[in-house]
Amino acid sequence: DEAGVSLISADGAYGPDFSYSILGNGLTSQAALHAEYGGVYPNLAKREHARSLVPMLELALGETYRGATPISEDEKSALARILEREPELLEHLTEFLKKFSKPDVDAIAVTHGPGLEPALWVGINFAKALSLLWQVPIVAVNHMEGHVVLPLMHDGKLSQFEFPLLSLLISGGHTELVLSESFGKYKILGETRDDAAGEAFDKVARMLGIPYPGGPKISALAAEARTRGVTSETPVHFTRPMLHDGYDFSFSGLKTAVRRVVEAHTPVSEEMKLVIAREFEDTVADVLISKTLRAAEEYGAEAIVVGGGVSANTFIRSELARKIVESGNDAQLLIPPPELATDNSIMIALAGYFHARDKDFIEPDALVARGNLRLED
Repeated sequence: DEAGVSLISADGAYGPDFSYSILGNGLTSQAALHAEYGGVYPNLAKREHARSLVPMLELALGETYRGATPISEDEKSALARILEREPELLEHLTEFLKKFSKPDVDAIAVTHGPGLEPALWVGINFAKALSLLWQVPIVAVNHMEGHVVLPLMHDGKLSQFEFPLLSLLISGGHTELVLSESFGKYKILGETRDDAAGEAFDKVARMLGIPYPGGPKISALAAEARTRGVTSETPVHFTRPMLHDGYDFSFSGLKTAVRRVVEAHTPVSEEMKLVIAREFEDTVADVLISKTLRAAEEYGAEAIVVGGGVSANTFIRSELARKIVESGNDAQLLIPPPELATDNSIMIALAGYFHARDKDFIEPDALVARGNLRLED
């Protein structure tokens, strides 16, 4: 439910000589619009992306490329064909061409999956339209690769670290442990069998009467409970799901356990909400961190990356850092700043740069939305 457009300048191959700068960035969220549905509503997301992409592009370009873009009748027809399912986007793009000239770009990177296909198609068709207008190639970027690449960056450079690299990717739609023996190579060690971690946070929030997106509010309640030392007269304890079973995750049973506690204490008092939120967050953190440290030990990870929207969770970040030290593991921890933990186009641009440098382009007609795309693909 975020629409973003960024303009970056980058130079160098993967390694110490690589550098980048962010020249412009536009990002908008639809979260408030989806609140009444308790989650992302695909057709609404598609409509809002079509409304948002051109304004975000204008923000990214700023004042540098003010002017106009000449467009032929043939190009107008081609644009109409590309954006026939996004007429509002076509209207906005037509107005954009009257105000902006072609920017000095070498490639366009666009997310093609995984995600909700109606929303993905808007971005893909927008990329096709810009590729036609600007005569530059397209790079198809895996959304989850963006979450791996961004934490590797620091102050316009690549952080110094060694492989193997273990990535814990935790978001509203994904929970994965991914091993990289070298840059750009990914092996999924484990993934969620049902609800992702972020999805579980939002669903538990809904049970407690907290509107979408409820994950951050659950974390705030849990933090308050720890600060105040809130405990329950009736002890609340949730089993840590699949704690010792491989590297896959499952949070649907935890969600059911929360529902039973909620039903047993209806109406749920404010104090009980604090208790439930704390135990729930403790449970999720225990599972994520335990499996991550076990995988790091088994595969000899030199660095641990945490990416995805849930990586903004202060408790999970601090607990992982603390337990890495306690375990005696000397793996380097790489986490993006909280403001870049959620979905954004900077991470797609950075991941796309390395593909573009290797001439890993895709023909526009071959570019399609892949909702079930795997990082290994």
